[in-house]
Amino acid sequence: MKSEILSRNARLHVLKMIYKSKGSHIGSALSIIDILSVLYNGVLDINPTSPDYKDRDRFILSKGHACVGLYAVLAECGFISKKLLEEYGNDSSILMNHASHKVCGVEHSTGALGHGLPVGVGKALVAKMNNFQWKTFVLLSDGEMQEGSNWEAIMFAAHHKLDNIVAIIDFNNLQSLDSVDKTLNINPLNKKFTSFGWNVEEIEGHDHERLKETLTLVKNQKGAPSVVIAHTIKGKGVTYMENNIKWHYKTPNYKEYIEAINEIKSA
Repeated sequence: MKSEILSRNARLHVLKMIYKSKGSHIGSALSIIDILSVLYNGVLDINPTSPDYKDRDRFILSKGHACVGLYAVLAECGFISKKLLEEYGNDSSILMNHASHKVCGVEHSTGALGHGLPVGVGKALVAKMNNFQWKTFVLLSDGEMQEGSNWEAIMFAAHHKLDNIVAIIDFNNLQSLDSVDKTLNINPLNKKFTSFGWNVEEIEGHDHERLKETLTLVKNQKGAPSVVIAHTIKGKGVTYMENNIKWHYKTPNYKEYIEAINEIKSA
């Protein structure tokens, strides 16, 4: 399956899960769908028929509130059934509104921002110490970069020359209640990572060809950890949601849901 088709199908799953559960974080999930689709379509060394095999690459969704995006991609790739997505948000379901390690294909439970990268760096250190060849990828939000724990991990990874970890920043410049710039400015993010000793790549985060090229490149980078700053659009794929802060928490009504579904299907 081409990553573009995977993205389209995953966006439809996201819309259905959020609408049916009356959930939130739809804009955050749509923002990362293209990144996830490229990662799971040839960049990550993974196998849905043997999801726990020891030499697999590790992926951590640090922005765990966007888990519907990950669940959708996992279902499209065969880690979980598409039928299970219908249970999202139910009291008895393992698919809750933050990423859970109980779900096949999810390496680590996340949701408290600022924890995914430190965990990922720990995994990368273990791999380096034992000469394991697998790599660790961590996807973070831009607002999450305001957390001090991330900068401890960034400094630690550079000090130990952990060239087996890749951080990806979903840089849509919107967080829960306002723009990142107005809440707590993190720029110039590229220069900050460079000053901490990281290899930095900066790309448009919805360009599948560029994503695959860059993520493959940094996966094989030697000598230093790598970060990909991916400039994205919150709510990508649904025009009325794009760059609109209210879709961090808002649930679409029936009319909005149908409009969104039709736009994705016709794209």
